[in-house]
Amino acid sequence: MASNKAHHATGFAAAIIAAALVGATGTDWLARGLAFVAAIAGATAPDYLEVAWWRRKHRLWITHRTLTHWGTGWIALLAVSWHFLGRHPGAAFAFGFACGGVMHLLADWPNPLGVPWIVSRHSLNLWTSGRCDLIVVAGAWAAALAVADAYWFHHACGDMLLQAWRTLRA
Repeated sequence: MASNKAHHATGFAAAIIAAALVGATGTDWLARGLAFVAAIAGATAPDYLEVAWWRRKHRLWITHRTLTHWGTGWIALLAVSWHFLGRHPGAAFAFGFACGGVMHLLADWPNPLGVPWIVSRHSLNLWTSGRCDLIVVAGAWAAALAVADAYWFHHACGDMLLQAWRTLRA
């Protein structure tokens, strides 16, 4: 699994993605803000939802990386909340929360323990826990910048980079 710091860093990237996508649907700034905040909370949700906060000793009430890390559930929440964006006031919050949760699963996926996506656990088996967090965080931020460029700036940044690249090559 990725470290707690990596989950927080990728959570902010997920927040940018969620806000940009919610904004692309034509919703107001409040909905974008709700999606942003919810994505940050959702990025650590698969881990903190396992903790029995109602008990004196905050132990896990469910085995780590089981039900709360199930990819199908997070993707279903993402799809259903996307469908209701602009129609239901809580949809933007749910969409952001799901974006954060999916980002958490993507950060945990390279670990040998893997993530239960559909029925069984699957791993990319690239590195052990806490290693190569920079790669995960950089990938999340690259995705966030690409989505933000596409939806907020209408590919203006990407077009400038492409033009600069062509100029350098000429």
